[in-house]
Amino acid sequence: MPASSTPPRTPSRPRRRAASLATVVATVLVAGGACSLADGGTELTPTGPRAPVAPAPVDPAEALDALTSLPSVPRSPAGLPAYDRDAFGRAWDDVEGNGCNQRDDVLLRDAVPGTTVLGRQGACRHDVLAGTWIDPYTGRELVLDDLKDLRRAQAVQIDHVVPLAEAWRSGASQWSSARRRAFANDLDVLLAVDGPTNMSKGDDDPAAWRPRQSHQCAYAARWVVVKRDWGLAVDESERRALTEMLSTCRG
Repeated sequence: MPASSTPPRTPSRPRRRAASLATVVATVLVAGGACSLADGGTELTPTGPRAPVAPAPVDPAEALDALTSLPSVPRSPAGLPAYDRDAFGRAWDDVEGNGCNQRDDVLLRDAVPGTTVLGRQGACRHDVLAGTWIDPYTGRELVLDDLKDLRRAQAVQIDHVVPLAEAWRSGASQWSSARRRAFANDLDVLLAVDGPTNMSKGDDDPAAWRPRQSHQCAYAARWVVVKRDWGLAVDESERRALTEMLSTCRG
């Protein structure tokens, strides 16, 4: 399977002792001024490196053109080694070197601006404690006030737009361990989404699972560009589904 010549640049965190957000915020402020209060004390703003900005929207025409050039692969390739999540490295890594792992980077990046409550955990200056997210797949608003409660944390999950198992089937099984790790932590592949919706998506491709209709254009375009940039293939039912979703794009 072809591979991109230049690789671009996930799940539970260890649970800490339960504490109220107010206590955590106070502790952060006393611990050396790593963060400052903003918006009336409802949000902590890190003074260190911020999470990367969201990837630019994909031009549907660019995606449709890229789709025609993606190589084909059988839907169930013969002789494919069994998928192993560990082949993509541990979840999650800090590949940007900003002190925070990819989960916190994506949670901060994708939150509704001005809604996050942040703390400091080790070298991470934007450990996300609470916030509001709009799930792109369903349009559902996710308002979470304590992401250190693991039950609540499961309500917002980090999704690989192209799932790791799907990437494995379409070319990643032939990659080096380093390249698979880079893919698993590529911020352009990751989205903060509704937890139950992410679970229902699983490792399905667009021939088996689709988001709400109003998001299908953006979803298909992002899927295609990820596969193009990483040198992954598509099967024919996947290609037909992507072509159909891209036809919903306007303009």
